[in-house]
Amino acid sequence: MSDNILKLILAKDPDEKEYHQAVKEFLETVKPVLERNPEYRQLGVLERVTEPERTITFRVPWMDDERQVRVNRGFRIEMNSAIGPFKGGLRFHPSVNNSILKFLAFEQVFKNALTTLPMGGAQGGSDFEPKGKSEDEVMRFCQSFMTELSRHIGQDTDIPDGGLGVGAREIGYLFGMYKKQRNEFTGVLTGKGLQWGGSYIRPQATGYGVGYFAAEMMAARNDSLAGKTCLISGSGNVAQHAAEKIIELGGNVLTFSDSSGYIYDPEGIDKAKLAFVKRLKNIKRGRIQEYIDKYSDTTYTESDSSLDYNPLWTHRADCAFPCAMENEIRENDAYNLINNGIKMVCEGADMPSSPEAIKIFMDKPILFAPGKAANAGGVAVSGLEMAQNRMLLNWSAEEVDQRLRTIMKSIHRTCLDVAEEYGEPGNYLAGANIAGFVRVVNAMLDQGLV
Repeated sequence: MSDNILKLILAKDPDEKEYHQAVKEFLETVKPVLERNPEYRQLGVLERVTEPERTITFRVPWMDDERQVRVNRGFRIEMNSAIGPFKGGLRFHPSVNNSILKFLAFEQVFKNALTTLPMGGAQGGSDFEPKGKSEDEVMRFCQSFMTELSRHIGQDTDIPDGGLGVGAREIGYLFGMYKKQRNEFTGVLTGKGLQWGGSYIRPQATGYGVGYFAAEMMAARNDSLAGKTCLISGSGNVAQHAAEKIIELGGNVLTFSDSSGYIYDPEGIDKAKLAFVKRLKNIKRGRIQEYIDKYSDTTYTESDSSLDYNPLWTHRADCAFPCAMENEIRENDAYNLINNGIKMVCEGADMPSSPEAIKIFMDKPILFAPGKAANAGGVAVSGLEMAQNRMLLNWSAEEVDQRLRTIMKSIHRTCLDVAEEYGEPGNYLAGANIAGFVRVVNAMLDQGLV
């Protein structure tokens, strides 16, 4: 059944390679569920779960500082609302297209299901590049983008969040225009400022969740992150806060990267060095290379697209945390990680490991956590922000952090229990996919053919 569905998807949308990859990996792991439930064929479960409920595409005209009119493309993929209103991020980056957003929305459905919070799955964004734009240009673009998006979202319909290229600044501009367009102040976006409906530790949540999930994985083997050397890719929000939590839990972070290259600090990145990275990336919006001007014992390596591996993954370490982009760990990277003593790979980004890399990880006696489980902390705290907005409350940072840790602990236990139930003990990938799939499918079937 799953092979036929994949062929159908390939035939209908032959150019959507990222989406094909996500669906193929998912279908391979949920086969035990399909074998136990042969009636799913007649009920069209796979056809329904792999087809978006709604795909929205629109143009976004805006004016730059030279008064030149520019036009970008906007998207919102509303994938599945079986267990709640659509929920998922926005991404502003030149690489954004229908395939990338469909894969992200598909992953979001099951990630949200793992949190047990009542949220469906969606993703959206634009091929707009915020880097290098002035504040006024970013504001004008966001306002134009929301002018159209506001027709399709709402706190009971679809609640977007931030993502790559969409931080607190962009969320503020988007929310302001939504409020003006709809004449209402509601929790239609998450990642808002604390003074106007946001939640404590929302910016930190995805990275913190990665750290908590990794700690649970180690604890399941009677180990901990204390004293472990860790490679982290990326230097944005997820990477920064994953590093912060890892350092707090006793780990030793050695690397950060951006699109230009990566830094390797053999002495380890402590709290003071991390604070420098945060100022560099969040306030100055500089490049990670500037780290070596401050800390001279560090090495910097430029990105080289001609290589069939990423040198960042060649350093000897205990744990790897890919927190940058999809497919950043390829086959040769996986071999390099294994050969250099890696005991755990915990995904902070969405689908950062290629299919070939995942196969290598699954064939070796290491711990591997898929992004839909390990990085679910961001959407979990978004769900908590939604709850606070509904109740007109603000929980303390400590309370939100405790709720986050409880959710990540629950997701970890669910992955292990479901993997065991379906004959895949210790397989976090199978456990995460099956647990999310079963919850979504049960909700869909309860609601009839809609």
